[in-house]
Amino acid sequence: MRRNFPEKQLFVADRSTNLLEKYPEFMEDMKLEVSMGENYLNGMEQYDLILKAPGISFKNWNIKSFEDKITNQLQLLLEFVDVFSIGVTGTKGKSTTSSLLYQVLKEQGKDTFLLANIGQPILDEIENLKKNSIVVLELSSHSLQYVKNSPNIALLLNLYEEHLDHYISFEEYAQAKFNITKYQKPEDILIYNIDNETIKNHIFREKDYAVTLHNNPNTKNSVYIQNDDIYCNNRPIMNTNIKRKLKGSHHLNNILFVLAVCDILKLDFEKAIETIQNFEALEHRMEFVGNIDAIEYYNDSIATIPQATINTIIALEKVNTLIVGGKDRGIDQTELIVFLQNSAIENIICLPKTGELFYDALKEEKSKTVFMVQTMLEAVKIAKQVTKKNTICLLSPAASSYGYFKNFEERGNLFKKFARDDIKNIQNNDLT
Repeated sequence: MRRNFPEKQLFVADRSTNLLEKYPEFMEDMKLEVSMGENYLNGMEQYDLILKAPGISFKNWNIKSFEDKITNQLQLLLEFVDVFSIGVTGTKGKSTTSSLLYQVLKEQGKDTFLLANIGQPILDEIENLKKNSIVVLELSSHSLQYVKNSPNIALLLNLYEEHLDHYISFEEYAQAKFNITKYQKPEDILIYNIDNETIKNHIFREKDYAVTLHNNPNTKNSVYIQNDDIYCNNRPIMNTNIKRKLKGSHHLNNILFVLAVCDILKLDFEKAIETIQNFEALEHRMEFVGNIDAIEYYNDSIATIPQATINTIIALEKVNTLIVGGKDRGIDQTELIVFLQNSAIENIICLPKTGELFYDALKEEKSKTVFMVQTMLEAVKIAKQVTKKNTICLLSPAASSYGYFKNFEERGNLFKKFARDDIKNIQNNDLT
């Protein structure tokens, strides 16, 4: 920020009380003031502009006195930088779709930048953007909540219950997501998932693109599947059975969105399909860890909602052991519990805290063996003992990692380490 505004008086507010220890350079900046501690948001109304970090929640704060001053890096980009923008949001699939779309554009010679949630921070690349550049933006509900501009092409992949610890209600969360299209200009385009119950009831413009894993939705613009072929505006584009590294219907849904962008931008479909075929799943997203002692291990630590876990189980087909559970944010797990009751999965290993829900609901199921554990080490030790040969052990928690791990990356990395290592003699107190 200082690089962009060398002469501005800046203020930094943070709940942390050791901010100056983390950033000693703050003490050398004569035009910077710092507010720290529990009352760090006091006096917000005195500032001219407030750049909110995405992770800050105002759920329990009265912000009426300064709400109109709240902005963020995304808003500054969309409002003041003359560049073509493609925004990607949804409860799940944002990172994969954004990264795949970025790769498609790069391999077709476009001057493309991957920014926001994944890739580079927006302000770090401002000086490198040109008028003919394309920015692909992975956008969380947090980054969209206070924007007053929308991208030129908006992708709304899906909407499910998520982040209920951050928002007053699911409706408030969904409203933040819909900001990706709310402020679009007449020439801009939305690509939306018409299969999603929450999204399909929105009012769309005739030029917007409907995406569905089913037959022609009979909208003016659409990407859909019929007889194993993907159609874009009634033209067959790609067969769904071609060899690709992104498995599962949820990844197929992401691919349809990318193909819709290809149609809008008049890209080469053959080149795009080649990129799609070669694109690897991202780390912690149905990531193949390895075949160890005739058991395949998959790390799906990013799965923080029940629908994501269900999608992964369906895609992998031969899951014998599932490791599930994490922070309880009030998300309804009934759909996943019922799915597991009717599934062929034999071993379910439950981690705190939501794992207790699964344990209580499934422990009496005769076709299942259910374990309640406290650590990832315990979970993987049991998984190595009970998982049948030539089947899959899957980490797909259907819950957030916070409170038990630093983030979903740490959770996934521990799972991978224990899966790959000989852990028979490792004790919990040996971990560093």
